[in-house]
Amino acid sequence: MDGFRVTPERRIDNPRGDILHAMKASSPGFAGFGEAYFSMVNPGDVKGWKRHNRMTLNLIVPVGQVRFVLHDERDFETILLGPSDYGRLTVQPGLWMAFQGAAALPSMLLNIADIEHDPAEADSVALDHFRFDW
Repeated sequence: MDGFRVTPERRIDNPRGDILHAMKASSPGFAGFGEAYFSMVNPGDVKGWKRHNRMTLNLIVPVGQVRFVLHDERDFETILLGPSDYGRLTVQPGLWMAFQGAAALPSMLLNIADIEHDPAEADSVALDHFRFDW
């Protein structure tokens, strides 16, 4: 499936608290800066399906674990991210995406988007719109 990339990010172990890199202007997938926001997802809960038509997403999970599911009308791709599977998921406009909390406690993700939020630039459908076994 085209339209996404997982980029390993640097994690620096520190006895007083680890340092988790997220993104630099020189990083693959960086397409400019519009906004950054955090989203929480509870264990087992699913958020989605959403398709952005102009926004590029850069998703990092520093707390917990999140299962991302991407869909391009033909196939599904599943990516698991968290501190032990640390990396950044870049999702280009045009792909459907949903995500699920995959840890025992709430998980947190960071999105570094290339444009500011505009509800008119995204499409949403109900979770049962696509046949995916959560």
